[in-house]
Amino acid sequence: MSGPALRKPSDGRIASLDGLRAISISLVVLSHLLGTSHFPLGVRALGAAGDFGYLGVRVFFVISGFLITALLMSEHERTGTVSLGGFYVRRAYRILPAFYAYVVVVLLASWLGGIELRRHDLLHALTYTTNYHYERSWELGHIWSLSVEEQFYFLWPALLLFLRPRSIVPLSLAMIALAPLLRLAAWFWAPYRDDVIMEAYPCVMDSIAAGCLLAGLRRWLDHQPVYLRFLQSPTFWIVPFIILLAQLPSPVKFEYVTDITVMNVGIAICIDRFVRYPDTLTGRVLNWSPLVWFGTLSYSLYLWQEIFLAHREHHTWNVWPLNLGLALVCAIGSYYLVEKPFLALRHRRAEARRAGERPAAAAPVP
Repeated sequence: MSGPALRKPSDGRIASLDGLRAISISLVVLSHLLGTSHFPLGVRALGAAGDFGYLGVRVFFVISGFLITALLMSEHERTGTVSLGGFYVRRAYRILPAFYAYVVVVLLASWLGGIELRRHDLLHALTYTTNYHYERSWELGHIWSLSVEEQFYFLWPALLLFLRPRSIVPLSLAMIALAPLLRLAAWFWAPYRDDVIMEAYPCVMDSIAAGCLLAGLRRWLDHQPVYLRFLQSPTFWIVPFIILLAQLPSPVKFEYVTDITVMNVGIAICIDRFVRYPDTLTGRVLNWSPLVWFGTLSYSLYLWQEIFLAHREHHTWNVWPLNLGLALVCAIGSYYLVEKPFLALRHRRAEARRAGERPAAAAPVP
């Protein structure tokens, strides 16, 4: 019995991932809305269920590990290598334009007095090291998760280039095993220990590694009939239930060591199920066009929501429901005016480069 290959629509996107991104960004936005002026639900209403914002970010991390590793494996199969330059250029087109547009607006707002930046905020944001900068402003604080992903993008392709794809599984397992120990060590010895545990790359790398492991094991899993039957059975729904249980507040030794690992593995299993079987009811929901569209906005919305969903600010733009509306408007503008044009430019340049590399047709012999 073999599971289906990665399903891609005509635009090349992997089935179900945008729907999962939509759910993830919704969790982040809901978490940040709690406590903002006039929002109908207070922090206590959902606080007892754990931090859903971190859960949303954790899903993003697992998706990134899975997607990037799958793409790198595919490239290695086609070409026998991994082009670091090509990878970094593609990531730059995808990430930097929208990011720089947001940072420029935050900087202008700071100069005009609407936002108060702290020392070194801009430096850490532009160098993607905010996950090691803990005395920071709210408006650039969320760059911590983008910093984690950028550090992953910098390290992982180079490792696969030099160690080959066969190293994916052992490296991923090593990261999944090591990160809980580092979180435990940080709890006892690190300054800003909670921030270090939740944001420093060595302490959160197991979330990304869970996605990498899924990509590395996927062909092996294709031939595991017991596992595939489990994914398609009602018993599978125990997995998201366990994720929610692990999300509940618990003693530190469980939360930072056991619970996070359980969530990472559970999220990876959920991703595998939804990507493999997009024709199920859940798959059809995740691939419903409005949800997919919302998922494509997730990056821009993640960037822009931070200005408007500030708990401690009482500007007009921080009051519900105007704050959410403005965040959505800015995200849509960022996606259509910045992200899409640069992605189209990347595509045109890639097509032009491929056309230039094609051998010229042989001239007719007179």
